[in-house]
Amino acid sequence: MATAPASQTPIYRFAPSPNGELHLGHAFSAILTHELACRSGGRFLLRIEDIDAQRASAEFIDAIKHDLAWLGLKWQEPVRRQSEHFGTYRAALAKLEKLGLLYPCFATRKEISKAIEGHDTPRHDPDGAPVYPGIYKNAPDEEINARRAGGEQFALRLDMEKAMNLLKENGKWPIVFSEISTDGRRECIEANPERWGDVVIARKDTPTSYHLSVVVDDAIQKITHVTRGRDLMASTEIHRLLQVFLDLPVPIYHHHRLISGLDGKKLSKSTGSKSLRALREEGVTPDEIRKVLGF
Repeated sequence: MATAPASQTPIYRFAPSPNGELHLGHAFSAILTHELACRSGGRFLLRIEDIDAQRASAEFIDAIKHDLAWLGLKWQEPVRRQSEHFGTYRAALAKLEKLGLLYPCFATRKEISKAIEGHDTPRHDPDGAPVYPGIYKNAPDEEINARRAGGEQFALRLDMEKAMNLLKENGKWPIVFSEISTDGRRECIEANPERWGDVVIARKDTPTSYHLSVVVDDAIQKITHVTRGRDLMASTEIHRLLQVFLDLPVPIYHHHRLISGLDGKKLSKSTGSKSLRALREEGVTPDEIRKVLGF
């Protein structure tokens, strides 16, 4: 496992998606990451993860920067926007395709749901979603070529079975990552990517996915420490798998506690959690935000 040299300047990043306004959960992650960078004499970067063109907007990007500046955070320029680097992700995809690890998937959500209904006990991934049932995984080349020639959109999925076999054949199994716990202890955790099944590595509407773009960007930006919410810890298993096959360095990880709302549930844009802008307009100050979050 290629980790950063001890002498290397620590580099941290905060990487929000501009598909909504930041809330207290984002504030906690951003402030924590910024403080860890400052304490270590390291660098703090801002990255905009805007591969979802339908939901991302310039308005939200401006709002993110305004919120972070209001909280007193400073980041180094330039700010990396993923939407400007699709060519880089295509190059990474080409490496995985050359290894025979990807296959086209034309399945719609309706087709996937129907296929899953035929299983008495469908498997679920760590996020609770049903594991992809393998539609088109072994489809004849003639059918695949005809669909592609017809301009039909498709995603690219990782053949998890092939990936695991290749890891074992090359003596690269098990794969592990370093996790810094809440009390500061460093633990070595063994990844179990198999439980994710054949995950999407490139979406139908864009030549990448969260999993692919995040590992590529972390390597390009020489990120040494990844600080993010505990709800993303299981995703690290897929990220480690991709890092091995793409021969990328491995950051040290810290998956912090999640901030809950008054109902005890995790804060989320999709559930309408109160935004930092709304709190600011109510007269809440950055110092009060920090106090509420435990800083």
